[in-house]
Amino acid sequence: MQSAAWRRHLLDHHLSPSTSAAIAAFRSASQPGLAPQGLFGADGARCMSARAPAVKGSGHLVRKGTGGRSSVSGIVATVFGATGFLGRYLVQQLAKMGSQVLVPFRGCEDSPRHLKIMGDLGQIVPMKYHPRDVDSIKAVMAKSNVVINLIGREYETRNYSFEEVNHHMPEQLATIAKEHGGIIRFIQVSCLGASPSSESRMLRTKAAGEQSVFKEFPEATIMRPATMIGTEDRILNRWAQFAKNWGFLPLVGGGSTKIQPVYVIDVAAAIVNSLKDDGTSMGKIYELGGPEIYTVHELAELMYETIREWPRYVNVPLPVARAIASPREMLLNKVPFPLPTPSIFNLDQINAFAVDNLVSEDGEDLAYKPSNTLPFLSLLAQVLLIHPSAALTFEDLSIMPQKLKGYPVEYLVSYRKGGPSFGSTVSEKMRSSEM
Repeated sequence: MQSAAWRRHLLDHHLSPSTSAAIAAFRSASQPGLAPQGLFGADGARCMSARAPAVKGSGHLVRKGTGGRSSVSGIVATVFGATGFLGRYLVQQLAKMGSQVLVPFRGCEDSPRHLKIMGDLGQIVPMKYHPRDVDSIKAVMAKSNVVINLIGREYETRNYSFEEVNHHMPEQLATIAKEHGGIIRFIQVSCLGASPSSESRMLRTKAAGEQSVFKEFPEATIMRPATMIGTEDRILNRWAQFAKNWGFLPLVGGGSTKIQPVYVIDVAAAIVNSLKDDGTSMGKIYELGGPEIYTVHELAELMYETIREWPRYVNVPLPVARAIASPREMLLNKVPFPLPTPSIFNLDQINAFAVDNLVSEDGEDLAYKPSNTLPFLSLLAQVLLIHPSAALTFEDLSIMPQKLKGYPVEYLVSYRKGGPSFGSTVSEKMRSSEM
């Protein structure tokens, strides 16, 4: 290294001034990342432009390269919940455009291991933290200019309640991001159907989390995805496993509830597109539903057709389903041992699926609906917590969501009894029986 630098110095010394200037200009143009190594070592110069926007009072994002994974997008994103279902797809889309992604994790060292290969060398940075330790949260945000919160839970545990996970944690992250001074964008991923009046505690705490985020960070962007479908999803996988083990699938209330499931990759693309805009998505709420509306029964039919099993259902009335799921909720904090994770009979999911869960047509669910019994000043304060506007969707983010039938549910072939090529579809069986 030193000998090469010495030879370059001798060469420049014997060249004419005009030639030396031309060579210097060429070097600066072809190697824009060359800079004093400073605190971050030899690789620090390559990442320096990505780190710069995190400094308070800095200007626009500095971008370099052609836009691939070896480029510098200017985004240094801390993605809380990156080791979860949506997180792996979001990290992949951020990394492939040249972003540096900081991955906070609280489990073992293997938790974020699958994410490191998604980006260029050194661009995916796992960092140990604890969600109840403010100093560790500040440490994982220190070099960021974008914070994305994917933390969420559809059931409670002995250690973490809905209120803490879905409400207090987003509020704490938004507060720290605002105090940071260099966080340009804050994105909170909530849930379609989040409402203070919902029967589901999960959806009520999601709505409270949205209000707290807007209160602490008014420029935040809220994403409300519908039920997400993908290889690691928590609905079709559970249904297929239950049907394979027991030979039938229970449908709460006959499966008549309407939902709007969405492909998980489309949700990740929507988050990335909101970061690419000129700031129009700041302070907005987006409802991300799929292009087709299904009843729960129709979605179960799609699952059965993909795994090539004859559909068998057991209709479970809503009160009976609630009675089956209630004992876990009552005993959760009363027994000295952890209870099993709910799968089909999850009380909050049952309550959430008790009513249709669709994208709003006119934004009526996005505005706060005050009560007439509150004083005027309290009314005004609560109205300002939520930004009333029309329902923004995938279309406003220039995304055409994929239909579920086909590739998005192809992962279910692993549940076929005799392998991926086993059996025939329900439609083929119907045609053969008619013949």
